[in-house]
Amino acid sequence: MAERSARFFNAAVDGGPGVLFIVVYLATRDFRLATMVLVAAAAVSLAAMLIVERRFRPLPTTIGGLALVFGGASLLLNDPNILKMKMSIVDGLLGAALFVGLAIGRNPLKLILGSTFELTDKAWATLAIRYGVFWWACAIANEVVRRTQSDHTWVLFRGGALAAAVIFALAQTPFILKHNALATDADAPPPDLGL
Repeated sequence: MAERSARFFNAAVDGGPGVLFIVVYLATRDFRLATMVLVAAAAVSLAAMLIVERRFRPLPTTIGGLALVFGGASLLLNDPNILKMKMSIVDGLLGAALFVGLAIGRNPLKLILGSTFELTDKAWATLAIRYGVFWWACAIANEVVRRTQSDHTWVLFRGGALAAAVIFALAQTPFILKHNALATDADAPPPDLGL
């Protein structure tokens, strides 16, 4: 039961502010109000993480902090484009961090998730490349949508991007399970690392 509560807490802290933003916007069609809710929810999420976990996890802290910065600037300057840029910047930086990490021999994905999965270095590299390409594709798509579409269309796109991220992560599960089993079986043949 404690593990289930921890998973729910992590999901609420990690994704709650973004989901609330979309729900409030769709209910009210008020981008500014939805942004206010996003900023407040991000602040509550960061505070809850510190109180419950007594630490800040790097990725949710970065995303929550950027929601505060970009959301706050968007409200202060009354410019929704500032908030819309956050997805491009965050996803672009995440992809870049993975590729730079691979180039210097320190896979950030393995550093973050290495205690959760036991994969070979080649499997970690393949997973990092997949996530890097996914995040860069999201950043590019966000730039196209934010520059060419209305606020309403962008919010719908943002909801679709959240769903796509969940689907993409679930689609990696067979690869992770296959290579996790191989990483613990010394007699297994080398893994097929095809993209």
